Amino acid sequence: MKFEDLVNALASVRLTNVFNPYADVCPVHDRPDAPAARRANLLGFLKATKRLGTDTIWMGRDLGYRGGRRTGLALTDERHLPVIASVYGAHAGQATVGPAMAERTAAEIWAILSQLTAPPFLWNVFPFHPHEPDDPFSNRKFTSRELAVVHDINQALMRELGIRRIVAIGQDAAHYSASFGVEVIAVRHPSYGGVNEFRAGIQMLYPASMRTPRHALKFELA
Repeated sequence: MKFEDLVNALASVRLTNVFNPYADVCPVHDRPDAPAARRANLLGFLKATKRLGTDTIWMGRDLGYRGGRRTGLALTDERHLPVIASVYGAHAGQATVGPAMAERTAAEIWAILSQLTAPPFLWNVFPFHPHEPDDPFSNRKFTSRELAVVHDINQALMRELGIRRIVAIGQDAAHYSASFGVEVIAVRHPSYGGVNEFRAGIQMLYPASMRTPRHALKFELA
């Protein structure tokens, strides 16, 4: 499956109480062309990762309403879209109106990515934003039925990128990643008091690539 086909496959998915950033338009925050902009962000990120020869994925659980719902990129908020060019050599643009929004998890992730000489691809077990009924700006865990819809797409992505290692961020990602038959290393998710354990886990994985550990980039919550 070509990357263009993979992005189109993602855009074709429709699920109840799930925001698909590659097809859906948020009536509150999005520009009219937001889905196309997010498809372009993902396609450019995939191609850049392939050019870099990356064989590792950092995998989270699903898109959050402050981050990937708006950017179309896993573990990435709008504050860090400009950094993608310097780390990966890919352009990514904002698909929403108003000021760029920040997310705590993304701040932790990108504070580390900017230090790595071989950055990983970023992905989620469930590559969309599942939310509570009648509350589009909430987060919830995907269901097993929802995950089954995207499993084949996840497998295709793994094949196309030639992934040989998954760094699973959190237990949900660790349990799912075991199904791919590649090396899986689990680290603590940085949310809910896990920041120090997350940093320590990544430091152990990349001791030669990282400079002196630093705090995550500062940001303001809206």
